[in-house]
Amino acid sequence: MSRTTRRWFLPQSPDVLGMLCDQADVTCAGIDAFVSWAEGDATAADAVRDAEHKADVEKRRLVDAVREAFTTPLDPEDLFELSSGLDEVMNGAKNTVREADAMSLPPDEALAHMAKAAAEGVRELRTAFGQLGHDAHAANTAAEAAVKSQRRLERLYRVAMSDRMQDTELRTVIGYLELYRRLTSISEEIIAVADRVGYAIVKEA
Repeated sequence: MSRTTRRWFLPQSPDVLGMLCDQADVTCAGIDAFVSWAEGDATAADAVRDAEHKADVEKRRLVDAVREAFTTPLDPEDLFELSSGLDEVMNGAKNTVREADAMSLPPDEALAHMAKAAAEGVRELRTAFGQLGHDAHAANTAAEAAVKSQRRLERLYRVAMSDRMQDTELRTVIGYLELYRRLTSISEEIIAVADRVGYAIVKEA
């Protein structure tokens, strides 16, 4: 082969940020279904479980792509942590639905309010992901908004805890407190993902 016809072929660089956004889209849909369930639509539980399975598929697709990519727009470790954290958010929603069903406890108003705050945080994360690699300031602003929304969830949790302690039925109190704690775990994951967005931006600066 002559020097003029020789070509170097490098491995393709898949759109891993696009895949991360795809996972976030599925998670947004799943969390919206979770809100519907928390507001009293029992049929939405199936949509939550379905979204969790789809999110797992998107996560695996992203992880495989990162492993094979020649280069990535963010550090591979950051991409993995962002995807894994988002996966934990969806797992938390699914597990909350499962736990409520196991205890035969319908979601109450406090749970619905916390679910809405969690959904707001997830949507802000989706916005942040969409700006990664394009507008660092916008991505960071959305990540900060995600954290701010979860501070509201923390306040809702404290009020709900206080109100539930007035209940005289011990089984009901324990059951709802466990469900509330699951929402705070979801919230903590949202904050962790938002913090990782900021960390990834600083690293790439």
